[in-house]
Parts: sequence; C-alpha cells; structure tokens
Amino acid sequence: MAKVTGPLGPRRGIGDALKKLREDQGKSLNNVAGDLLMSTSKLSRLENAQGTPLPRDIRDLIAYYRIQGTPLAASLERWVREAGRRGWWTDYDEVAEGLDTHLAYEVDAAVERVYTLPFLPALLQTRDYARAVFRDMEGRSPGQIGQLLEVRERRQEALGRREGPEQFRLIAVTHESTLHQQVGSAGIMREQLGRLAEHAAAPNVSLHVLPFTARPAFSMTCMYALFEYRDAGESDIVNVETHAGYFSVQEPEEVARYRSAHDALVRASLSEEASLELIRKIRDSPA
Repeated sequence: MAKVTGPLGPRRGIGDALKKLREDQGKSLNNVAGDLLMSTSKLSRLENAQGTPLPRDIRDLIAYYRIQGTPLAASLERWVREAGRRGWWTDYDEVAEGLDTHLAYEVDAAVERVYTLPFLPALLQTRDYARAVFRDMEGRSPGQIGQLLEVRERRQEALGRREGPEQFRLIAVTHESTLHQQVGSAGIMREQLGRLAEHAAAPNVSLHVLPFTARPAFSMTCMYALFEYRDAGESDIVNVETHAGYFSVQEPEEVARYRSAHDALVRASLSEEASLELIRKIRDSPA
C-alpha cells in the first residue's frame, strides 16, 4: 500500500460526506463518475479516504451536488486544504506501513484514549526506555533506532504543543505488569517510572493502572488507541496494535464499543491518585 503522507481525519471527513451526498441522491458510483467524466476508481478512492484529494475534484463535486455556499461545501473546501498538508513523519524512512497510518490519525486528534501492555504508553516513554524496546525486542540497528527515537519524541510534543481548550488530551490505562516489566535496566526503569509520575501530574494527562486484581475485560489483551476529533465531520476511530501490525476499527458501533470498553477499564483501574502512589512505590522499592 502507498505510504500515508498526510492527516487522515480530513480525508475521512471528505469521504463520508461524498458518500452520503451520493447515496442521498440515489446515485451509484458509476452514475456520478460518468456524469463528471471521472473514473469510478478515482471516485471510490475519494469516498474511501484513499490518496490525497485534489481541490479541483472537490470543487466539481460541490457543483455537481449543488451545495455551493452551504456549510458542508465550506467544510469540504477546508478539509481538502488540510488533507494536502505533508505529514512530518514522511521525513523518516523508518516509519513503516501501519505506523504511518497511526501517526496520521494521531496528528489531528483532540483526545487519545490508549490501553497498553506489556510496555508503557509510547507518549510517556523516556528516550532510554524506548531505545531499549527498539533494540532488545525489535532488534533494530543503531541507525534505525536513532530515527525511531526522533519519531517518538516528535509524537510526544503533542502533549505540550497546544494550550487552553484546544490542548491535546491523553487518557491512558496501562496494565500493572508494565510497571514491573524490566526494560533495559533497573536504572532505566527507575528513571522511566519517575518520568511517568511527572507526566501523571500534567492537567491534560489522565493515567490509570489496571491492577493484577482486576477481572479480565474486553480489550485488555492488546494495545490500542481510540482517537477522538473535535471536527464533527471527522469520525472517531480505533487503531489496534498487534505483533502482526496495525488494523483500524471504523464502524461507529464498534468504535462506540471500544469507547465503552475503555471507560470500563478506567473504572476497573486504580484512581489517578492511587495509580501515582503505586508507580512511586515500585520506583522507590529496592531493586
């Protein structure tokens, strides 16, 4: 598949809007493509948020559906401008298929709800902790590790980049085992747990530990991120990470199921205060 080179939220907004406009008028892909002298495959790609939409095509579709001057037309014109932005991750050769999609979802998200195991949330990892993961688990070369660390740190900038009501929020649940899993060395873990405690104090970070005593629950066996957007046209989405790669959950009913599952994980977890107390206790315990 082609590398994802820009934010996916605007493309998905365009795709959803165009598909609804076509279906509301009872037209098929062939009908619309034929009327506009556009290939059916091109129109299908637009409706499925694949590739970068062109302003000319969106202008023609706005005219075709006779929605000039409407709020929807303004949204489509704004989305096509935003979809043309080049993603910062395209500067890095080591951003593989799957991770590029994850970053394209993350870059415009207002809220990111994550669940992680066996490692701590990527946005809260120290440089040494992340380096050890890339080296020991993934067997990366020094050159690859250098690039991946830069990518990790660019992602972490989101936690402090936006201010006020537009500030990015991270709501993270991590399994208690991640606090005990030694990554790199005991010294690296102490530093990491200390940094985790610092992050937990930030107003836009909510960190919960799912304790060993919690009952098994749906979605607790693999890492995932649920991205939420402020723009009403950009629907929320879940990206699941496994050893075999990433896959996305887009159906509104399934996304809602994951949201309910994440809320349940938060309820089953220690409070933010108790989570912080546990993190500090493990950090300060003898090696």
